[in-house]
Amino acid sequence: MARNSGSDPDSSAVKRLLTAGHSNLDFPEFVKLLRDSNVELLIDVRSRPHSSRFPQFSQPGFEKMLGEEGISYLSLGEELGGRPDDADAYRSDGRVDYRKRRKSYAFRAGIERVLGESQHRTCALMCAEEDPLECHRFLMICPELVRSGIQPLHIRKSSRIETQQTAENRLLEAHGRGGVASNTLFPDLRAEALEEAYELQADKFAYRVDPLAPLGVDRW
Repeated sequence: MARNSGSDPDSSAVKRLLTAGHSNLDFPEFVKLLRDSNVELLIDVRSRPHSSRFPQFSQPGFEKMLGEEGISYLSLGEELGGRPDDADAYRSDGRVDYRKRRKSYAFRAGIERVLGESQHRTCALMCAEEDPLECHRFLMICPELVRSGIQPLHIRKSSRIETQQTAENRLLEAHGRGGVASNTLFPDLRAEALEEAYELQADKFAYRVDPLAPLGVDRW
């Protein structure tokens, strides 16, 4: 994403930017993950901040419980969610096109908000999946953060931290490009292989709406 001088957030000033998936954790377990990484602001990037299976992560109660734990909450699901309410973000087969979505005004505005918030406090992007490789927060959002000069960290089970590079290496290995993952002599080759791996992974995990139905009818 092209960055302008002036009022744009300075990525070099970002304190620490993490991601996390609530998975099937109890609320106290999830809060512990956040506290172990000193998260001050949780940025919810779910298109719909509700969970019928795990109601402890549903709004509006979720924000209230976080506040009681001293953690602030911000919803950016409209801007950065994996099920965008924008017909142009979907391919003809009904799958969300992450590349196209990253070019949208709403998405760019969401990224700017994340970078701005991260200048002042430690933030974590939250969605549902524990493994970032199965979630749009990694497949759609993180490539843009990396282009903006940010290397996100991923909170995993038992508060283990996985670096962006380690997650990318796992992605390359998952798609038969493990040799490129360890090759630091040809960064352009790695970048090309990584882009292909992102596309292949998105084909497996990106949200898909029924292409024969009007957009929004069976979205959720």
